[in-house]
Amino acid sequence: MVEKDNVGAPHIVPSRSAQCIAPKSGPNNISGEPILLNVDGIAFGYGRQPLLYGVHLQVHAGEMVGLLGPNGSGKTTLLRLISGVLPPQQGKVFLEGRDLQRWGRRGAARRIAVVPQELHMPFAFTVEHMVGLGRTPFVNFLGSQTRHDQGIVQEAMQAAGIDTLAQRFFNELSGGERQRVIIAMALAQEPKLLLLDEPTSHLDIKYQVETLELVQRLNRERAVTVIAAMHDLNLAARYFPRLLLFQRGIVADAGPAEVLEPKLLRRVYGVNVQVGILRGAEHLSVMPPNSEAAEEERREDTRPEIHVMAGGGSGELIMRALADAHIPFVAGALNIGDSDHTLALRLAGEVITEQPYAPISPPILDQVQTSLTQAALLIICPMPIGPGNLALLKEAAVAAQRGLPVLLLAPAISDSAPVPNESKSINDNMLLRTKMAERDYTGGEGLRLLEDLLQAGAIIAGSVGEAVEIIKKQLLTKH
Repeated sequence: MVEKDNVGAPHIVPSRSAQCIAPKSGPNNISGEPILLNVDGIAFGYGRQPLLYGVHLQVHAGEMVGLLGPNGSGKTTLLRLISGVLPPQQGKVFLEGRDLQRWGRRGAARRIAVVPQELHMPFAFTVEHMVGLGRTPFVNFLGSQTRHDQGIVQEAMQAAGIDTLAQRFFNELSGGERQRVIIAMALAQEPKLLLLDEPTSHLDIKYQVETLELVQRLNRERAVTVIAAMHDLNLAARYFPRLLLFQRGIVADAGPAEVLEPKLLRRVYGVNVQVGILRGAEHLSVMPPNSEAAEEERREDTRPEIHVMAGGGSGELIMRALADAHIPFVAGALNIGDSDHTLALRLAGEVITEQPYAPISPPILDQVQTSLTQAALLIICPMPIGPGNLALLKEAAVAAQRGLPVLLLAPAISDSAPVPNESKSINDNMLLRTKMAERDYTGGEGLRLLEDLLQAGAIIAGSVGEAVEIIKKQLLTKH
């Protein structure tokens, strides 16, 4: 919490941790309302490159939800999937319990309205004409509006406070006025769900506040459900009772006090901040840290002694187990968009992040090397071994040769496992029986590195519980 003292210097009191935030149905006390939107495990990518996957989300009627995340995190793509502009490659989006694709374009447009960041109009349309375009899903094939349609257009302009601008040309308005027109056009659709894509990003502070005050009032008075991608964290904290922190997947889903947690924001945005309430204010504020706060954070931030190498969901169970056991750990290197990366942002003390679809770069590899030199134990999860993570296994083998204890997490050996081959070494048979060989897609190079790790003394743990017990003993031995 941040308060201004007598000399004007902010004093920071750390907020409670949000490392393990569970998704909620809606913290603004309307969980009794029906579920309007259900996003069920959707995945999407452009070309062969996945952008987001495994996204689950429920939004109740009447909620106001702020969608946060850095540029390129997939916020706009998620809004397009929810609106039906893009079809998910996996999973489904349900609106009022019905598959969104079954509503059709016209049916979806009668229920969902979208407010883009900007709208460029090449024609000299008046404000009234622009707002009237919002009735398009309802008019007949001739495009003529009834008196009912015209009445809704007038009502939408009044609700947005632009009725006095009705005969002005849209392109001659200020940025804030144009944004109100676009919202009025969305209101003319009589939507149950209003989606806004960074509605304040190009506005000055006066119009930012006016726009969000309008959206808040429409939510409160008309029960319009709102999901808005937000760029400004402070405005998001002020106007949205529920926040989703997004990074190719949902990292956190809760109220502002839980989502706007400094360590979580640092992992997702890559910048240090301080979060608190200024004296006399009601809402959280996010600010750059002063030197005193930064030094205090450095003193408190002890480096984890466990390093986890994972990927493709292979680290989920062990990372959750470590978090439950209050054992801090470093995870990485992990690509943005990997499900393990999304989970690690919530649970790990530190996450080493690589760009999506890219081989591990030298600077990231340097971070891995530094972490391994400071670690007390390395855990290698049963991840698929491809060219992208061979460099990680090579670093693991080097660290094991230096004496770093290594734990290979592998499926438990079952009765149906292959019978040991007397012509093979003990390590070869172990790799065969634990099915590690089946995860190697590098023509045997990855398997050879795993064998090097076993020869250097790596231990195989057949379950997460066994792994946690080994970790605890190793930490006790060290200390």
